[in-house]
Amino acid sequence: MSYEEKGTWVYLVVSALTYVGYVVVVLGRAGDGPVVEAEYVAPLLWAIGISIGLAIVGRIAVEIAKPSESHKADARDREINRFGEHVASVVLGVGMVLPLVLALAEAPHFWIANAIYAVFVVWSVFGAAVKLVAYRRGF
Repeated sequence: MSYEEKGTWVYLVVSALTYVGYVVVVLGRAGDGPVVEAEYVAPLLWAIGISIGLAIVGRIAVEIAKPSESHKADARDREINRFGEHVASVVLGVGMVLPLVLALAEAPHFWIANAIYAVFVVWSVFGAAVKLVAYRRGF
């Protein structure tokens, strides 16, 4: 497994797990009340920061556990990355329609912020999944 593929696995897992953790925290803070009234800003910022930190630490840990022969991306890695980013950008573009519609409908900030975060998570998970499929099935 190449260095880039390992990093993609780490990114996929970290993105998905930190989002799930964020949702659990926000729903827990909502308690029996409306979820819109739950404190979400600090958990959202913490989730983003933790996601970045875990992605860095996770990639380092994977390299320590099973070092790659090379840390340079080869032509195949670059093509897979370009393909994955291209496909995922469509998901991002289409997905951002939801927060735009929410903003135009003057929905509460809670829904707009969470829609933006959810779309970014879907974009990152989808992009990583596309890249991993390309690594496994060939490109």
